[in-house]
Amino acid sequence: MRRRLLLTVTATSVLILLAFLVPLAILVGSVAESRATSTAVLRVQSLVPVVGQAPARSVALAVELVNSDDGPPVTVYFPGGVQVGADAPVSDAVKLARTGRTVVVDTESGREVAVPILGLKDGTAVIRVLIGQDQLTEGVFRARMALLGLAVVLLLLAIAIGDTLARSFIRPIEAVADTAGHLASGDLDARVTPAGPPETRSVAIALNRLAARIIDLLHAEREAVADLSHRLRTPVTALRLDVEALPPSEEQQRLVDDVGSLTRAIDAVISEARRPIREGVDARCDAVAVVSARIAFWSALAEDEDRQVDVSLPAGPLLVASTATDLSASVDALLGNVFAHTPAGTAFSVSLEPRPDGAALTVADAGPGWRLTHPERRGRSSAGSTGLGLDIATRTAAASGGRLDRRDSQAGGAVVVVTLGRPGD
Repeated sequence: MRRRLLLTVTATSVLILLAFLVPLAILVGSVAESRATSTAVLRVQSLVPVVGQAPARSVALAVELVNSDDGPPVTVYFPGGVQVGADAPVSDAVKLARTGRTVVVDTESGREVAVPILGLKDGTAVIRVLIGQDQLTEGVFRARMALLGLAVVLLLLAIAIGDTLARSFIRPIEAVADTAGHLASGDLDARVTPAGPPETRSVAIALNRLAARIIDLLHAEREAVADLSHRLRTPVTALRLDVEALPPSEEQQRLVDDVGSLTRAIDAVISEARRPIREGVDARCDAVAVVSARIAFWSALAEDEDRQVDVSLPAGPLLVASTATDLSASVDALLGNVFAHTPAGTAFSVSLEPRPDGAALTVADAGPGWRLTHPERRGRSSAGSTGLGLDIATRTAAASGGRLDRRDSQAGGAVVVVTLGRPGD
């Protein structure tokens, strides 16, 4: 925007300078010609009394005195062909002046002025002066260069003033954009100081109000989630008591573990809802530890359904821009889809690999793939599902600065790749 403003100021200044300086440059040339012509006419007028009354010898001396300077040469043509002064042939202007008219004509050599002297006893004499081209344009080049220099100075001054004004306009807009960027990154405490033109101040005030409104809505949403989670605790507690009342067995122990996992999940939801909003700005966790823990959780069910699990994880910690809770929920959603939409005995694989911009989590199965399991329904709500499907993993990837891609493998199975961004320094 600053560049466009400078271009606008420059273009406007150039047009204004051209509108004034071009006529001035033309006027300078006209004034120089008029000055040279006036000087030549004065030389001629100084000789008119002498030519009209003095003898030829006195006229010759007077003309010689006039031609002694650097002015345009003067020639006097007497009746009968006698010529005094600068040697010059009888031109058409001189012939026309002998008819009694003053003649001013432009030629290739310059401007020729011929003045008739009437009342002589032998006829009409003519005083002729030739103004050269260099005399007609004397001083014009210097004057035009001075005008050009003045134009350059004025243009630079206009650009400097325009740049100062542009900065005063741009700084408040940049402040608004910077604050909007902080808000987009999760820094909901960011505010902008209204400044600049009234329109920019209005935008800044509206942005501050929007940030405050976002915080209010987030608080209301988290309170609603926490309230709902608290309401779930009562039936879950009753379910846990009923399960614990069953006769001890392997299945009873598995139910106890499942109810315990459900209780921990509800507690995690409540904790997430109660967490200060600002804490999620710089989310990070060790993806290797989280994925490893979730695979260990699902391995028992995979063993019961006779599913082969192929796991590939890097050796060291791998930090990603996501909370452990969100990443765990994403892994559970992906593995839950595998168990829900592929028959028992179907093998699957989970791999995590580092990338320059973060990490890539890949979950692939040897099932029928997306095309045969209706991609518009797989990962969405169905009988017995949560209704979230792949949406949890998609949101987690987007929040970290990554994305989720799904496709069919060459063998026909489904493949989901979740790209997770790297946390900031």
